[in-house]
Amino acid sequence: MTQNLQATTLTGDIIQGVPVISHLNVKDLEPGKKHRFFFQGVQMGTGQHWYVPVMVAKGDRDGKCISLTAGVHGDELNPVDAVQRIMAGLDPTKMSGTVIAVYDLSRPAKEYAQRKWLTAQNGGTLIDLNRVWPGDEAGINAPIRHAGILWNRLFKPNVDVALDYHTAATGTEYTMFIFADLRNSEIRQLAELFPVEQIKNDPGEHGTLEMAFVMAGVPVMTIEIGAPRSFDARKIAMTIGGSMNVLKHYKVIEGSIDRTAKEAKTFFGDTFEVIRSTTGGYLELLVDLRDYVKPGQKVALQRNSFGDVVAEYQASVRGEVALIARDALSEPGSRVMQILYDSTNPK
Repeated sequence: MTQNLQATTLTGDIIQGVPVISHLNVKDLEPGKKHRFFFQGVQMGTGQHWYVPVMVAKGDRDGKCISLTAGVHGDELNPVDAVQRIMAGLDPTKMSGTVIAVYDLSRPAKEYAQRKWLTAQNGGTLIDLNRVWPGDEAGINAPIRHAGILWNRLFKPNVDVALDYHTAATGTEYTMFIFADLRNSEIRQLAELFPVEQIKNDPGEHGTLEMAFVMAGVPVMTIEIGAPRSFDARKIAMTIGGSMNVLKHYKVIEGSIDRTAKEAKTFFGDTFEVIRSTTGGYLELLVDLRDYVKPGQKVALQRNSFGDVVAEYQASVRGEVALIARDALSEPGSRVMQILYDSTNPK
């Protein structure tokens, strides 16, 4: 993916003392250093640009280029802290290869800590940036164009391995969780380097950044770090440990592999049972994240404003609770929980 690259292009602009670039070629950068840039993204309606913070740790020696992305959704803050801490722990003078950290990809969403990008078109349209990759620089709206710019000028020319960090959406919470296509032996090996709570064997979803990398032949995983809008120190530490294991695996940094999925006794599955509200009301969860459930087990109930029970919810599979609603008020059709299970194992 690194042939015939356009040179790193400085626009001449400086924002808060940080140079702005419109293309990145990590081969141009001075080795043994950390480099900071604002990457020039799509224009706003006023003609100004959205700028994406990028940090590059360029090793003294050649090696893999690994990208760490945090902020494809604006309400996902655990990834930002995790990636900041990973980058702070790197010493480029002792590295082989390059690590690119890209923060706050969905800048308008991040400014308001909301999941989706609000465009000015049609009186205001909310668009999920993680459903438009690899984008199109001549696309029909700003998020599609923004994704196209980042893909063509930042990711595609440089990246050999990708780790894409997320959290659950506002109002819900994941375990420490990974989506990975375990049919790919290299991706399976990377996923098992993380001491996470659960891993879903998942082929990926069209339009996600993960799938764009998959289609480009780049090993990639989506790493879900719990809940949105706040920092979870325990899950951030697990994320850092697994990420450092990946860097060690590719010899980007030296050191022995730390705790992995084997030591963490990670639960593996390939399917979700998604339980949704059948009515409006207030949720009472009878199980929590990581609880093992079995068919017929009552997992939640719902009350109306008078306190009457108006719905009860049961599991129909054997598995572990992977995601739960943290918002107690639930409209009809809202997710109550997702149970991860192995459809290939009848037990």
